[in-house]
Amino acid sequence: MTEHPNPSPALQVALAYYQAWTAKDIDAAMGHLADDVVCDAPAGRMEGVEAYRQFLGPFAQLLTGSELLAAFGDDTSAVLVYDTRTPPVASAPGAECLTVRDGRIVYNRFIFDRLPFEAARRTAEPPGAPGRR
Repeated sequence: MTEHPNPSPALQVALAYYQAWTAKDIDAAMGHLADDVVCDAPAGRMEGVEAYRQFLGPFAQLLTGSELLAAFGDDTSAVLVYDTRTPPVASAPGAECLTVRDGRIVYNRFIFDRLPFEAARRTAEPPGAPGRR
């Protein structure tokens, strides 16, 4: 993806957050969130930085790579579209629609397909494990 020469305020925050979590620096990523951040994701709603950390941290530690495909923003909103790589799932596209206020992310609508991760989890379970067919 090409660099943004003059990113909007929300896009600056969104890109800094993305660069931090994809570099596995969860503390830096959390620094871009408001204390009362709300995140709606396929797993459900999370409220607050600690809940967000528990959601994002384990996934970020699994990352072997990420490619930013598109990034757009204005004064208060930004959208990031990317593809991530992890050992269990070679290609896991995702998108985040972020709302930024006072330089911090206050809301994130996190979009990704859980099915490839569920399939990888089932494949990794030993035969006879609960839920394994």
